[in-house]
Amino acid sequence: MMLTDLLPPGLLPLRNAPDLVAGVLREAIASGRLLAGQPLRQVQLAAELGVSRIPLREALRQLEAEGLVRHNPNRGVVVATLSWREVEEIGEMRVALETRALGHAAQIADAAAIAEAADCLDEADGCGNAGRLGELNHRFHAILYRAAGRPLLLDAIARLHANVNRYMRLVLGDLGHQRASQREHRALLEAVRDGDGDRGALVLERHITAATGLLVRHLKNAERRDIP
Repeated sequence: MMLTDLLPPGLLPLRNAPDLVAGVLREAIASGRLLAGQPLRQVQLAAELGVSRIPLREALRQLEAEGLVRHNPNRGVVVATLSWREVEEIGEMRVALETRALGHAAQIADAAAIAEAADCLDEADGCGNAGRLGELNHRFHAILYRAAGRPLLLDAIARLHANVNRYMRLVLGDLGHQRASQREHRALLEAVRDGDGDRGALVLERHITAATGLLVRHLKNAERRDIP
């Protein structure tokens, strides 16, 4: 399957569109189509996406700033691999930033936002696709935080999410966390509906900490298996 399949119809050719190129590559990384540690051959990618090397290089710079790709001295640009220590740190940062965003949002979230977030949870209840569950999880949180009206804070949160989204299918699928996650989401939504930012922040902290802990343990075990 081609990477351009990730684009909505009508956007080809991309030509000089680094933001769109970055979007395609970002989605390919999040969905696992491009794997952690995989080299990104610029000549091959440019040909597949129908762009010149200039917008591709700009797109890769965007992704590097987001922590999704890295320059490896021996292999060129590769999809970044997160260690368990980095995942643990990202979890700590998420707690600090997202509880702050939720505290603002809980005071002003309107009925439309709450209904939209509830729709995400309803769809997730009947979804068995880990990739789609990851999308719905991200969307649910983004809807709630959007009401905070703090664009710089939300941008920082989005960057952290971009780094861990590709691992969420492990938590929501392979690691069997989906049912617990949905219960926590419902409690979180109820707190926002009640305008109780303090209660919501406590639920959210437990929610992020639990998911982070599962993923950290998984990555630690994977690291031990790689050690002779």
